[in-house]
Amino acid sequence: MLVDEGSAGQRLDNFLLRELKGVPKTHVYRVIRAGEVRVNKGRAHAETRLELGDEVRIPPVRLPERVVEEAKAFVPAREFPIVFEDDHLLAVNKPAGVAVHGGSGVSFGVIEQLRQARPQAKFLELVHRLDKETSGLLLIAKKRSALVDLQDQFRERETGKTYAALVLGEWPENKKVIDVPLLKFIGSDGERWVRAVENSHDPHAEQAKRSISLVKVAQRLQGHSLLDVTIKTGRTHQIRVHLAHAGHVILGDPKYGDFEHNRAMARGAHKFDRMFLHAKRLRFVHPASKQEIELMAPLPEECAQLLSELSLKK
Repeated sequence: MLVDEGSAGQRLDNFLLRELKGVPKTHVYRVIRAGEVRVNKGRAHAETRLELGDEVRIPPVRLPERVVEEAKAFVPAREFPIVFEDDHLLAVNKPAGVAVHGGSGVSFGVIEQLRQARPQAKFLELVHRLDKETSGLLLIAKKRSALVDLQDQFRERETGKTYAALVLGEWPENKKVIDVPLLKFIGSDGERWVRAVENSHDPHAEQAKRSISLVKVAQRLQGHSLLDVTIKTGRTHQIRVHLAHAGHVILGDPKYGDFEHNRAMARGAHKFDRMFLHAKRLRFVHPASKQEIELMAPLPEECAQLLSELSLKK
Protein backbone atom coordinates (compact mmCIF):
# COMPACT_ATOMS: atom_id res chain seq x y z
CA MET A 1 0.00 0.00 0.00
CA LEU A 2 1.40 3.41 -1.01
CA VAL A 3 1.17 6.38 1.37
CA ASP A 4 -0.83 9.20 -0.22
CA GLU A 5 -1.14 12.88 0.71
CA GLY A 6 -3.86 12.13 3.24
CA SER A 7 -1.57 9.84 5.26
CA ALA A 8 1.82 11.54 4.79
CA GLY A 9 3.24 12.61 8.14
CA GLN A 10 1.12 10.16 10.13
CA ARG A 11 2.58 7.74 12.65
CA LEU A 12 2.67 4.12 11.51
CA ASP A 13 0.50 2.89 14.40
CA ASN A 14 -2.23 5.47 13.71
CA PHE A 15 -2.06 4.66 9.98
CA LEU A 16 -2.60 0.95 10.69
CA LEU A 17 -5.42 1.57 13.15
CA ARG A 18 -7.21 3.51 10.42
CA GLU A 19 -6.55 0.90 7.73
CA LEU A 20 -7.34 -2.12 9.90
CA LYS A 21 -10.76 -1.06 11.15
CA GLY A 22 -12.08 -3.39 13.81
CA VAL A 23 -8.68 -4.92 14.61
CA PRO A 24 -7.85 -4.55 18.34
CA LYS A 25 -5.03 -2.10 19.17
CA THR A 26 -3.14 -4.85 20.99
CA HIS A 27 -3.03 -6.93 17.81
CA VAL A 28 -1.86 -3.97 15.70
CA TYR A 29 1.04 -3.24 18.07
CA ARG A 30 1.87 -6.95 18.21
CA VAL A 31 2.36 -7.25 14.44
CA ILE A 32 4.48 -4.07 14.42
CA ARG A 33 6.75 -5.38 17.20
CA ALA A 34 7.04 -8.73 15.42
CA GLY A 35 8.36 -6.97 12.33
CA GLU A 36 5.44 -8.14 10.18
CA VAL A 37 4.71 -4.59 9.04
CA ARG A 38 7.30 -3.31 6.57
CA VAL A 39 7.90 0.25 5.36
CA ASN A 40 9.88 0.37 2.10
CA LYS A 41 10.78 -3.31 2.76
CA GLY A 42 12.35 -2.52 6.12
CA ARG A 43 11.21 -2.98 9.71
CA ALA A 44 9.60 0.05 11.33
CA HIS A 45 8.51 1.20 14.78
CA ALA A 46 5.05 2.30 15.89
CA GLU A 47 6.20 5.93 16.05
CA THR A 48 7.74 5.92 12.55
CA ARG A 49 6.46 8.89 10.52
CA LEU A 50 5.26 7.93 7.07
CA GLU A 51 6.22 10.00 4.03
CA LEU A 52 4.44 10.54 0.75
CA GLY A 53 5.09 7.58 -1.56
CA ASP A 54 6.27 5.19 1.17
CA GLU A 55 5.30 1.56 0.55
CA VAL A 56 3.69 -0.08 3.58
CA ARG A 57 3.32 -3.84 3.65
CA ILE A 58 0.47 -4.88 5.91
CA PRO A 59 0.28 -8.57 6.80
CA PRO A 60 -3.04 -10.36 6.29
CA VAL A 61 -5.12 -10.07 9.44
CA ARG A 62 -7.96 -12.52 9.90
CA LEU A 63 -10.62 -11.79 12.47
CA PRO A 64 -13.86 -13.68 13.03
CA GLU A 65 -16.68 -12.01 11.08
CA ARG A 66 -18.55 -11.57 14.36
CA VAL A 67 -15.74 -9.45 15.81
CA VAL A 68 -15.62 -7.22 12.72
CA GLU A 69 -19.38 -6.69 12.71
CA GLU A 70 -19.46 -5.98 16.44
CA ALA A 71 -16.72 -3.38 16.05
CA LYS A 72 -18.71 -1.62 13.33
CA ALA A 73 -21.97 -1.79 15.27
CA PHE A 74 -20.27 -0.45 18.39
CA VAL A 75 -19.84 2.99 16.75
CA PRO A 76 -23.07 4.13 15.10
CA ALA A 77 -22.54 6.06 11.86
CA ARG A 78 -23.71 9.66 12.13
CA GLU A 79 -23.45 12.86 10.14
CA PHE A 80 -23.67 16.24 11.87
CA PRO A 81 -25.06 19.57 10.63
CA ILE A 82 -22.53 20.90 8.11
CA VAL A 83 -21.59 24.58 8.26
CA PHE A 84 -18.79 24.41 5.69
CA GLU A 85 -17.11 21.69 3.62
CA ASP A 86 -14.61 21.42 0.79
CA ASP A 87 -11.79 19.05 -0.21
CA HIS A 88 -9.60 20.21 2.70
CA LEU A 89 -11.81 20.61 5.73
CA LEU A 90 -15.21 20.12 7.27
CA ALA A 91 -16.92 22.34 9.86
CA VAL A 92 -19.91 20.93 11.75
CA ASN A 93 -22.29 22.35 14.32
CA LYS A 94 -21.82 19.90 17.20
CA PRO A 95 -24.80 19.31 19.48
CA ALA A 96 -24.40 19.59 23.25
CA GLY A 97 -23.97 16.27 25.06
CA VAL A 98 -21.85 14.65 22.35
CA ALA A 99 -18.13 14.07 22.96
CA VAL A 100 -15.73 15.01 20.16
CA HIS A 101 -13.82 11.72 20.50
CA GLY A 102 -13.82 8.51 22.49
CA GLY A 103 -11.85 8.06 25.71
CA SER A 104 -12.17 8.83 29.45
CA GLY A 105 -15.25 6.67 29.85
CA VAL A 106 -16.74 7.67 26.46
CA SER A 107 -16.82 4.87 23.89
CA PHE A 108 -17.01 7.10 20.81
CA GLY A 109 -17.53 10.68 19.73
CA VAL A 110 -18.05 12.91 16.70
CA ILE A 111 -14.87 11.86 14.91
CA GLU A 112 -15.48 8.10 15.26
CA GLN A 113 -19.10 8.46 14.11
CA LEU A 114 -18.11 10.58 11.11
CA ARG A 115 -15.48 8.02 10.08
CA GLN A 116 -18.11 5.31 10.30
CA ALA A 117 -20.55 7.39 8.22
CA ARG A 118 -17.86 8.13 5.61
CA PRO A 119 -15.96 4.86 5.07
CA GLN A 120 -14.58 6.21 1.77
CA ALA A 121 -12.82 9.12 3.52
CA LYS A 122 -9.08 8.48 3.68
CA PHE A 123 -8.41 11.12 6.32
CA LEU A 124 -10.59 12.70 9.00
CA GLU A 125 -8.94 14.26 12.07
CA LEU A 126 -10.02 16.77 14.71
CA VAL A 127 -8.36 20.17 14.38
CA HIS A 128 -9.39 21.22 17.90
CA ARG A 129 -11.76 20.13 20.66
CA LEU A 130 -14.94 21.19 22.40
CA ASP A 131 -16.17 20.01 25.78
CA LYS A 132 -18.90 17.39 25.60
CA GLU A 133 -21.38 19.83 27.17
CA THR A 134 -20.51 22.64 24.70
CA SER A 135 -22.28 22.98 21.35
CA GLY A 136 -21.15 24.73 18.20
CA LEU A 137 -18.45 24.95 15.56
CA LEU A 138 -16.02 22.06 15.32
CA LEU A 139 -13.33 21.85 12.62
CA ILE A 140 -12.24 18.54 11.07
CA ALA A 141 -9.35 18.25 8.59
CA LYS A 142 -9.76 16.07 5.50
CA LYS A 143 -6.06 16.21 4.60
CA ARG A 144 -2.95 16.03 6.78
CA SER A 145 -1.60 19.25 5.25
CA ALA A 146 -4.79 21.05 6.32
CA LEU A 147 -4.56 19.57 9.82
CA VAL A 148 -0.98 20.78 10.33
CA ASP A 149 -1.72 24.25 8.93
CA LEU A 150 -4.87 24.81 11.00
CA GLN A 151 -3.36 23.47 14.21
CA ASP A 152 -0.43 25.86 13.71
CA GLN A 153 -2.90 28.73 13.40
CA PHE A 154 -4.70 27.66 16.59
CA ARG A 155 -1.39 27.27 18.41
CA GLU A 156 -0.17 30.71 17.33
CA ARG A 157 -3.55 32.23 18.32
CA GLU A 158 -4.12 33.39 14.76
CA THR A 159 -7.75 32.31 14.85
CA GLY A 160 -10.81 34.04 16.24
CA LYS A 161 -12.94 31.80 18.45
CA THR A 162 -16.02 33.41 20.00
CA TYR A 163 -18.52 31.67 22.27
CA ALA A 164 -21.99 32.63 23.50
CA ALA A 165 -22.25 32.07 27.26
CA LEU A 166 -25.24 32.74 29.50
CA VAL A 167 -24.09 33.46 33.05
CA LEU A 168 -25.89 34.07 36.32
CA GLY A 169 -26.13 37.65 37.56
CA GLU A 170 -25.29 41.00 36.02
CA TRP A 171 -21.88 41.02 34.40
CA PRO A 172 -20.04 44.32 35.10
CA GLU A 173 -19.71 46.43 31.95
CA ASN A 174 -16.10 47.33 32.73
CA LYS A 175 -14.96 43.70 33.09
CA LYS A 176 -13.72 43.11 29.54
CA VAL A 177 -10.49 41.14 29.93
CA ILE A 178 -9.79 38.10 32.11
CA ASP A 179 -6.07 37.37 32.24
CA VAL A 180 -5.78 34.70 34.92
CA PRO A 181 -3.50 31.62 34.76
CA LEU A 182 -5.18 28.22 34.87
CA LEU A 183 -3.97 24.97 36.41
CA LYS A 184 -5.14 21.47 35.44
CA PHE A 185 -5.23 18.81 38.14
CA ILE A 186 -6.85 15.48 38.99
CA GLY A 187 -9.31 15.72 41.88
CA SER A 188 -9.89 13.21 44.67
CA ASP A 189 -12.78 11.88 42.57
CA GLY A 190 -10.35 10.95 39.78
CA GLU A 191 -11.87 13.60 37.52
CA ARG A 192 -9.95 16.24 35.57
CA TRP A 193 -10.43 19.73 37.04
CA VAL A 194 -9.12 23.22 36.35
CA ARG A 195 -8.71 26.11 38.76
CA ALA A 196 -7.63 29.73 38.52
CA VAL A 197 -4.27 30.64 40.06
CA GLU A 198 -4.20 34.38 40.71
CA ASN A 199 -1.71 34.46 43.57
CA SER A 200 1.96 34.22 42.63
CA HIS A 201 2.63 32.72 46.08
CA ASP A 202 0.46 29.72 45.22
CA PRO A 203 2.72 26.62 45.42
CA HIS A 204 1.50 25.58 41.95
CA ALA A 205 1.80 29.01 40.33
CA GLU A 206 4.69 27.94 38.11
CA GLN A 207 2.67 25.06 36.63
CA ALA A 208 -0.32 27.29 35.81
CA LYS A 209 -0.56 28.53 32.20
CA ARG A 210 -1.42 32.08 31.22
CA SER A 211 -4.98 32.23 29.90
CA ILE A 212 -6.77 35.19 28.33
CA SER A 213 -10.49 35.64 27.64
CA LEU A 214 -12.12 38.78 26.20
CA VAL A 215 -15.68 39.39 27.40
CA LYS A 216 -18.43 41.55 25.90
CA VAL A 217 -22.02 41.83 27.16
CA ALA A 218 -24.38 40.92 24.32
CA GLN A 219 -27.67 41.09 26.23
CA ARG A 220 -28.91 41.66 29.77
CA LEU A 221 -31.79 39.44 30.86
CA GLN A 222 -33.73 38.61 34.00
CA GLY A 223 -31.11 37.43 36.51
CA HIS A 224 -28.66 36.56 33.73
CA SER A 225 -26.20 38.07 31.25
CA LEU A 226 -25.56 36.81 27.73
CA LEU A 227 -21.87 37.20 26.93
CA ASP A 228 -19.71 36.98 23.83
CA VAL A 229 -16.41 35.46 24.97
CA THR A 230 -13.43 35.44 22.60
CA ILE A 231 -10.55 33.28 23.75
CA LYS A 232 -6.96 34.24 22.99
CA THR A 233 -5.67 30.98 24.49
CA GLY A 234 -7.28 27.54 24.28
CA ARG A 235 -6.94 26.04 27.75
CA THR A 236 -9.07 23.18 29.06
CA HIS A 237 -12.36 24.53 30.52
CA GLN A 238 -10.98 28.06 30.08
CA ILE A 239 -14.24 29.97 29.65
CA ARG A 240 -16.07 27.96 32.30
CA VAL A 241 -13.39 28.52 34.94
CA HIS A 242 -12.64 32.16 34.02
CA LEU A 243 -16.29 33.19 34.25
CA ALA A 244 -16.85 31.23 37.46
CA HIS A 245 -13.70 32.80 38.95
CA ALA A 246 -15.14 36.22 38.11
CA GLY A 247 -18.25 35.34 40.14
CA HIS A 248 -20.63 34.56 37.28
CA VAL A 249 -20.97 30.84 36.54
CA ILE A 250 -22.36 29.54 33.26
CA LEU A 251 -25.96 28.39 33.42
CA GLY A 252 -26.18 24.60 33.39
CA ASP A 253 -22.47 23.98 33.97
CA PRO A 254 -22.44 20.56 35.70
CA LYS A 255 -18.88 20.97 36.98
CA TYR A 256 -18.25 24.57 38.00
CA GLY A 257 -21.80 25.92 38.09
CA ASP A 258 -24.58 26.65 40.57
CA PHE A 259 -26.12 23.21 40.99
CA GLU A 260 -29.30 24.39 42.76
CA HIS A 261 -29.99 26.94 40.05
CA ASN A 262 -29.25 24.37 37.34
CA ARG A 263 -31.73 21.97 38.93
CA ALA A 264 -34.40 24.66 39.22
CA MET A 265 -34.01 25.62 35.54
CA ALA A 266 -34.15 21.99 34.43
CA ARG A 267 -37.22 21.11 36.51
CA GLY A 268 -39.05 24.43 36.30
CA ALA A 269 -41.05 26.06 33.54
CA HIS A 270 -38.01 26.54 31.28
CA LYS A 271 -37.04 22.82 31.19
CA PHE A 272 -33.49 23.89 30.30
CA ASP A 273 -31.09 21.06 31.17
CA ARG A 274 -27.84 21.70 29.30
CA MET A 275 -24.85 24.01 29.68
CA PHE A 276 -25.36 27.34 27.90
CA LEU A 277 -22.00 27.57 26.13
CA HIS A 278 -21.97 27.62 22.33
CA ALA A 279 -19.06 28.07 19.90
CA LYS A 280 -20.76 30.59 17.65
CA ARG A 281 -17.98 32.07 15.52
CA LEU A 282 -14.70 30.81 14.08
CA ARG A 283 -12.27 32.78 11.92
CA PHE A 284 -9.16 31.33 10.26
CA VAL A 285 -7.12 31.36 7.05
CA HIS A 286 -8.00 28.57 4.65
CA PRO A 287 -5.02 26.17 4.51
CA ALA A 288 -5.08 25.95 0.69
CA SER A 289 -6.59 29.15 -0.73
CA LYS A 290 -5.12 31.35 2.07
CA GLN A 291 -8.36 33.32 2.10
CA GLU A 292 -9.84 34.37 5.44
CA ILE A 293 -12.85 32.27 6.37
CA GLU A 294 -15.39 33.30 8.99
CA LEU A 295 -17.99 30.72 10.04
CA MET A 296 -21.06 31.28 12.19
CA ALA A 297 -23.25 28.70 13.92
CA PRO A 298 -26.67 29.90 15.11
CA LEU A 299 -27.73 29.23 18.68
CA PRO A 300 -29.46 25.87 19.19
CA GLU A 301 -33.23 26.12 19.40
CA GLU A 302 -33.35 25.40 23.15
CA CYS A 303 -30.89 28.23 23.86
CA ALA A 304 -32.70 30.74 21.64
CA GLN A 305 -36.00 29.77 23.26
CA LEU A 306 -34.62 30.34 26.76
CA LEU A 307 -33.30 33.79 25.81
CA SER A 308 -36.72 34.69 24.43
CA GLU A 309 -38.43 33.60 27.65
CA LEU A 310 -35.97 35.45 29.90
CA SER A 311 -36.18 38.66 27.85
CA LEU A 312 -39.98 38.68 28.19
CA LYS A 313 -39.68 38.48 31.98
CA LYS A 314 -37.07 41.20 32.30
